[in-house]
Amino acid sequence: MKGKGHATEQKMHVLREAERSEKTIPDVCRERQISEQTFHRWKKEFGIMEVDQAKQLKELQKEIARLKRMFADEMLGK
Repeated sequence: MKGKGHATEQKMHVLREAERSEKTIPDVCRERQISEQTFHRWKKEFGIMEVDQAKQLKELQKEIARLKRMFADEMLGK
């Protein structure tokens, strides 16, 4: 289901909600219909970032992936 995930802003919102509320992580996950595993993966990826930092990280990751593909294509002579 690649490409059909949650937007960075949504992920950050869920993390902040869990951080600031009296709710438990399982409760937040149930309300947002995500698994606890997903929550913890997001926390590992975005835990201490602000929204703009997380957006920048995602953009840089996309750019790196694009450049890697270009490099691989060049090495294969395409």
